[in-house]
Amino acid sequence: MDCKAVTCPPEQVQKGVTQKNRLENIYMYLGSHKLKFENVEVDAEDLEKAREELRETPEIVRESLETLRKLVKEETSLNYPTDDDKLQIFLRPCKYYPNSALTRMKKFYKFKFQHPNYSKNLIPSCETRAFTQNLLTILPYRNKRGERILVLEIGQKWKTSSCTLKEILRSAMLIVEAALEEPKTQINGVQVIIDMTGLALQHVWQFTPGFAKHVVDWVQDCIPLRLKGIHIVNQPYVFNMLYAIFKPFLGSKLQKRIVFHGSHFDTLHSHISPSVLPKQYGGDLDIPFDKGAELHKYLERYDSEFQERQIYGYTKAPPKD
Repeated sequence: MDCKAVTCPPEQVQKGVTQKNRLENIYMYLGSHKLKFENVEVDAEDLEKAREELRETPEIVRESLETLRKLVKEETSLNYPTDDDKLQIFLRPCKYYPNSALTRMKKFYKFKFQHPNYSKNLIPSCETRAFTQNLLTILPYRNKRGERILVLEIGQKWKTSSCTLKEILRSAMLIVEAALEEPKTQINGVQVIIDMTGLALQHVWQFTPGFAKHVVDWVQDCIPLRLKGIHIVNQPYVFNMLYAIFKPFLGSKLQKRIVFHGSHFDTLHSHISPSVLPKQYGGDLDIPFDKGAELHKYLERYDSEFQERQIYGYTKAPPKD
């Protein structure tokens, strides 16, 4: 399809309903479980966590917003909105240190500028194959500590002849960028489960050191996200070959976040509560993992928001570090 121009479908335009309220009323079901992005104010428990872990007090928030707003305006080649909620996307994971937040913002948009194959026209309606192959699932409930949980299945479900690694990464980027808008996720972070069931040589051969470096650079240096854990499950022996491609690029902090569980889900449960996990990971929930097409349709409801974000970033080549 033509991804150059995306408009908001008529059913999404409701008279007297604000953009924020409209988004709050968009949801989908995974079986009997309701899934929705939460662009709402955080509760007292999250605010207390933000105060303890992120230095989020009224005085620090006010001063940090003012400073970062000034710093962003001084970056004449970087186009980014300076309203409070957009600035907090970068301030929260950087514990309200404005210079650190600006550095992360510049890296995030420098990556987008330098890698248009991953970032250009990053809009849900432009990405379908990874979803229709059911490679990505957002679990409907958060972990007990408040983290959003994403499941990525890169094994027997992945038909390499009809879905490229680039398409998988772009689809994951869509979900991450949607989650970045959630204040609750900004505070609590994300847990990622990567299910390697059925991983074979034909899958491993798709990966190159260059692609691995791009993924690692994006994860550990660019996205403004509190990544609390990456959990590798059901990995076969051939996974060692795949991990060897990524390992040279992993910093010590990210390496510590990666946990290898195999099929021993008791160790997974020490990080993610069984009460929010599907039965296939030893959890309590009946959650279907064949709803990728429905998830894609759900994300398409946000096309206009993703289209708006396409204007954010560098208007010309960013300065060298």
